[in-house]
Amino acid sequence: MTTLMRIARSGGTPPELEIVAREEGVDVNKLRHRVAEGRVIIVRNVKREGVKPLGIGEGLRTKVNVNVGTSTHVVNIDMELEKVRIAKQYGADAIMDLSIGGDLDEIRRLILRESAPLPVGTVPTYQAWMETVAKGKGLPDEDHFIKVVERHLKDGVDFMTIHAAITRELAEKAVKSNRIQPIVSRGGALLAAWMLETGSENPYWKNFDYILELFAEYDATISLGDSLRPGAIHDAHDQLQIAELVNNARLVEKARQAGVMVMVEGPGHVPLDRVVEDVKLMKAVTRGAPYYVLGPLVTDVAPGYDHIGSAIGAALAAAAGADFICYVTPAEHLSLPTPEQVKEGLIAARIAAHAGDIVKLGEKAAAWDRLVAEARARLDWRTMIDNSLDPERAWKIHTQFGTNLPSCTMCGSLCACLVLEKWARKLKGKGVQPSTK
Repeated sequence: MTTLMRIARSGGTPPELEIVAREEGVDVNKLRHRVAEGRVIIVRNVKREGVKPLGIGEGLRTKVNVNVGTSTHVVNIDMELEKVRIAKQYGADAIMDLSIGGDLDEIRRLILRESAPLPVGTVPTYQAWMETVAKGKGLPDEDHFIKVVERHLKDGVDFMTIHAAITRELAEKAVKSNRIQPIVSRGGALLAAWMLETGSENPYWKNFDYILELFAEYDATISLGDSLRPGAIHDAHDQLQIAELVNNARLVEKARQAGVMVMVEGPGHVPLDRVVEDVKLMKAVTRGAPYYVLGPLVTDVAPGYDHIGSAIGAALAAAAGADFICYVTPAEHLSLPTPEQVKEGLIAARIAAHAGDIVKLGEKAAAWDRLVAEARARLDWRTMIDNSLDPERAWKIHTQFGTNLPSCTMCGSLCACLVLEKWARKLKGKGVQPSTK
């Protein structure tokens, strides 16, 4: 089975490239060149039908991912499927199933079905652990980690977090470090514990060539996990984070040589003044691989509002060149999110992504803002609100004190637009044409 990257390198233009080029408004030849070099990926799995190919990378709109999934304490598949429906309704570009409780195969397949036409990602490390350690069967063997990856691919999973870059040496250094929290990545912590207990090397690092063969067969995307991402702003850009990034850069090159789509995951918790340099560093060492940022959160003091802290970092990251944002909900660090909190996190991430795109893509992105701004200037509430990110919420707020006024109830008769409209009419009556600029 050939892959889209290999076809692009041979000069071919498969339908998936044409779909993305049309959707993004980019030249298909430029897109093909970027795919061939690995600066753009097109997320899909050849075994999964009814999914729209998703372009992520240079010159494309910043995409947003929504995480759903059960926990070991809360297993409510109906609630998780409702989160999927909310994600689709409010404009998510992709969904990840992070389930660790219940029948993981059944849950994944239900989420895959409910998510269409959006691509779905998973973290196979979780299932490998839950099927062995959590059931009292001892640690999984090396082969089991790989078999779970293959099972997910066969089910049609479009992209997968593979924590391949945390080696045994790095795991040992992490647990001996003076970090506030040595490892905050759930998958990374499981692999570190496995390596420290068995004395063996990371099975994903050790068997990466075979993993590439599997992903090439399904033409799915590897998302290289950042097991050593900082979980506190004080740990940002330390030696552990950078060492893992260098390992991930090596894996990116191996994936490109194999014709496999690959992106790299990033932090995490990063102070505001270092977000841009984080993106630039990652892009430099990976030669422009798509960057999937988990936040980044720019402060540690906002539990209950981490979706706002994350949106601040994500907007800066997107403007600097990050390509894919993983949303954060108000429940981050506190709880499994509710469906309403999923919506809040998604809207915050979409605001961040679009704010970044205004910088990154210019008028192509800002045309949406112009449409809304011009409607606001005309007091055309329907056009303004219907073209907003969340029309339902905007209408509810607009009408909370009644709607009999032409203006909003904040300014009432002193609305700037109404005041200037009267002035403009007076000038027009005197034969003076007011400026429209």
